[in-house]
Amino acid sequence: MRRHDRTDADATLAAAQWHARQREGALGAAEQARFMDWLTASSAHLREYLAIARIAGELGEAIRAMPADAGARDAAPRGNVVALPLPRPKAPAAPVRRPRMRAARFATAAVLVLGLGLATHLAWPRTMEYAAAHGAPRRIELPDRTIVHLNAESALTARFNAFARRIELTRGQASFVVAAERRPFAVEAAGLRIRDIGTTFDVSLRRGQARVDVAEGRVHVVADGRLLADLGAGQRARIAHRDRSVIVSREDVAAMTAWWHRRIVFRDETLQEVADQFNRLNRVRIQVDDADAGRLRLTGSLRGDDVDSLRAFLDRQPALATTVAGDRIHVATRR
Repeated sequence: MRRHDRTDADATLAAAQWHARQREGALGAAEQARFMDWLTASSAHLREYLAIARIAGELGEAIRAMPADAGARDAAPRGNVVALPLPRPKAPAAPVRRPRMRAARFATAAVLVLGLGLATHLAWPRTMEYAAAHGAPRRIELPDRTIVHLNAESALTARFNAFARRIELTRGQASFVVAAERRPFAVEAAGLRIRDIGTTFDVSLRRGQARVDVAEGRVHVVADGRLLADLGAGQRARIAHRDRSVIVSREDVAAMTAWWHRRIVFRDETLQEVADQFNRLNRVRIQVDDADAGRLRLTGSLRGDDVDSLRAFLDRQPALATTVAGDRIHVATRR
């Protein structure tokens, strides 16, 4: 057997095995994802399923057109009908095994039809929406086994089909530990398209800018068909919403993912940005009362749910003063 023929035969056998397991209801979410990986791993696999669609239709028509089995007619009640002797056929070249052939045809048709239905279901576009409430970050596993860390007060939509994986971050912040497979993976946010090239990365929509952090691998950031940034591990891009200007810097990789564990790391960030990050997680909110205070740049690392430590940190800043009123910590420029 030639190698090409053997490969096609292997694909057909693998498809039949997946179909049988699906029919038995034996596939969990992880195995469904592995089947999807197999389906999209090669154009030959997809071609096999297209062939299945055609063959299944032809087999169905052929089976419906087949006459009743002669043996079944002979087994019917005879009443007063006398069976006449039939002439003995001449010695056949080989025994006829029609019942076994019919059973094989039915089994083949059933497997093909079931397989076609399963392939159509898995390849059909799917849309999933996820949101994280105030104070409640989430960890999500997508159907392709990509892990998403969705920050509090954030939302995204995931759209998957047989050929692509696309995420739209509509608000907030999310990190993606992308599962390796052949379908391209991209995140859209505020008019930007972040194309994954096998990586772990973070996208955050902030005041006046989007921020893209790469913890592992590489991403391309594109807008209006133009490459804005080619980022590798340990790099951060700040992209202004207004004019798409880009600032790329080197950052500590551990700091990029610290928020997964409710720790907020800020380096040379404005007080207003720091306040926004804390306010996602806490009932007591930081309210910046004047623009000068909001523009003050800070560096530190604190637990996101430790508002008392944050207030103590702000009180140590010579230019700031804090006061508490109800569930608000007011921060203003010290007079």
